Amino acid sequence: MGNISLEKISDVYYDVLKEIGNIGAGNAMTALAQMIQCKVDMRVPCVRLLDFKDVGTIMGGEEQIMACVLLGVDGEVSGTMMFLIEKTHAKHLVQKIMGQSTAVDEDFTEMEQSALMEVGNIITGAYLNALASFTGMKIISMPPQMTVDMAGAILSVPAIEFGMLGDKLLLIQTQFFDEIEINGYFLLIPALDSYVKIIGSLGLPVDELMEE
Repeated sequence: MGNISLEKISDVYYDVLKEIGNIGAGNAMTALAQMIQCKVDMRVPCVRLLDFKDVGTIMGGEEQIMACVLLGVDGEVSGTMMFLIEKTHAKHLVQKIMGQSTAVDEDFTEMEQSALMEVGNIITGAYLNALASFTGMKIISMPPQMTVDMAGAILSVPAIEFGMLGDKLLLIQTQFFDEIEINGYFLLIPALDSYVKIIGSLGLPVDELMEE
């Protein structure tokens, strides 16, 4: 048996992933609404399997300044998870959480970084829990790290780390609304053998996804 070919992943698999995304989004928004103490609506407009080189364009260009919460995944699934949000939108979120206003062009303070990492923890944790519930697999998240940089620079780290395994990643775009519309991007970058485990646990055929 050869390696998995991500190009062969079927629409059925995407439908399941989108459903996991919707459940994760619902769980995340319940927790986030409590955190910022106002009503929040959220939806998952798309689930895509993308080349690393195309992800920056989806986010508004590789030079777009983004805040990113990154954490490792361990257990029965290994890899990396990232939650990215455009800097001005990230500033809006932390202002809501902290109940104070700061200039959007300023760097994040230590308290703002802590608040944003908590948001990232909530959202990535909600998706992980949904994936674990669907698959029945034990999935553990590692402590988060946060960075603010251009989208291209942020994405170069997992691209290098996982480039030897493949050049694809799963992107779940999320849109959520309170006073403004915010686009967030949840990236799941499992090791290729984890794709096989996830697909098999969902009861979907694995053999047809394998290269000769």
